[in-house]
Amino acid sequence: MASQSQGVQQLLAAEKKAAEKVAEARKRKARRLKQAKDEAQAEIEKFRQERERQFKEYEAKHLGSQDDIALKIKNDTHEKITAMNKQVATNKDKVIERTLQLVKDINPELHINASKEI
Repeated sequence: MASQSQGVQQLLAAEKKAAEKVAEARKRKARRLKQAKDEAQAEIEKFRQERERQFKEYEAKHLGSQDDIALKIKNDTHEKITAMNKQVATNKDKVIERTLQLVKDINPELHINASKEI
């Protein structure tokens, strides 16, 4: 019976050691996964920054800077407003004259639905 209890004790001790090894292996695996995730995240961030830099270079090369675009839009708008003001100045008298002509020239007529017997 003593040898049997000694064998059980050995089995329990072996089982405990095995459980500790499995727990340690799981911890190592979790650390490796976390490390791999951190490395992947760092690599993704590095790649994103590189692509962002390439895009900025491309944008500057092909489109110009934001200030250049804003200045071009401002100049185009100013040119269009100037052209519109010039057209207003040119056609103002004609429009006023035509409007007055239409207001003055009234031909009184009965509406087609009005009876002619009145």
